[in-house]
Amino acid sequence: MFKIQTLNNISDLGLERLPRDKYEIASEMKQPDAILLRSFKMHDMEIPVTLRAVGRAGAGVNNIPVEKLSARGIPVFNAPGANANAVKELVIVGMLLACRNICQGWDFARRLEGDDATLNKLVEAGKKDFVGFELPGRTLGVIGLGAIGREVANAALALGMKVIGFDPGITVQGAWQLSSSVQQAANVDDLVSKSDFISLHVPLNDATRHLINAQRLKLMKKGAVVLNFAREGIIDDSALNDALSSGKVYAYVCDFPSNLFRNNPRVIALPHLGASTGEAEDNCAVMVAEQVRDFLENGNIHNSVNFPEVMMPRTNGQRIAIANANVPNMVGQISTAMAKAGINIIDLLNKSRGGYAYTLADVEGKIPDSVVQEIAKIDGVLSVRTL
Repeated sequence: MFKIQTLNNISDLGLERLPRDKYEIASEMKQPDAILLRSFKMHDMEIPVTLRAVGRAGAGVNNIPVEKLSARGIPVFNAPGANANAVKELVIVGMLLACRNICQGWDFARRLEGDDATLNKLVEAGKKDFVGFELPGRTLGVIGLGAIGREVANAALALGMKVIGFDPGITVQGAWQLSSSVQQAANVDDLVSKSDFISLHVPLNDATRHLINAQRLKLMKKGAVVLNFAREGIIDDSALNDALSSGKVYAYVCDFPSNLFRNNPRVIALPHLGASTGEAEDNCAVMVAEQVRDFLENGNIHNSVNFPEVMMPRTNGQRIAIANANVPNMVGQISTAMAKAGINIIDLLNKSRGGYAYTLADVEGKIPDSVVQEIAKIDGVLSVRTL
């Protein structure tokens, strides 16, 4: 029986993917095999010694101590793309809200007072203050062409916009899902200088912090609209505030309210609604539950942020799963330990990612505990378990 601890409310559709004859699930759980969460901050949490996997029902993992878990051989799973449609819809809404001055116009209209005749006169006199512009023919620059960025780019093309994108890490699989009409920018500077709208879809890390800064804001077209439904910190808020005040940036639409922008009429700040749909929550929970289950039962790793993709079909033999530091001769030492015990390997798959590696091996017969213990003692091995 596997024990699953939930640190946030997880969609029932996701939890249903963990059959109760094999899984015990509770928010208060001692010695869990896996943890499922959404926004709970794990950084100050004591990590259970029994923990084997963490599943984030969403894309970002800033609330999870990934390096600390990696050093213990614990993969962290997320759900990339599961909330892509929800975020895409909000980006499109954000562009429309900004270019048609919808929020300002709505605020003006709801504050009008008087009888209907008076309201009509006030509306006719005031509507000139909210003249906007249309999307067709405008250029959208998309920084980050992952699951969400691709959805945004393709949707903008369908609305008659021109689209340019930049993502040096785009995969072949990702490129296949992107319309061939999306033009490639040479770099971020090139993209911001050509775009009427700029939408950010990158994680927050050392390379992306203040990706949009004072220097790049100067490169933008006068009257550009900036949209951030990714993460706080990707934009230098102080520099953006100056650009809004000067009129260089027409509007800023984001999912992260702050005191700096709270009363700025050119800022539309939403309360982190990017993935706040029932469909997105269901999709994220289902995806991450299935990934955690496949890891616990079969040792396979899919959509982990810290360990390589390792998917190997099961054979009739017993399986051993090993997480280790990515250093020379690890596979050799593991194989030698099994060979010394007369264990024949049926199938083996080893892959690495950065400083970590992961090995799955199916063998004939049963692996003795003594062999598992010997492998666990190899310098650099982080975790070992048999399935």
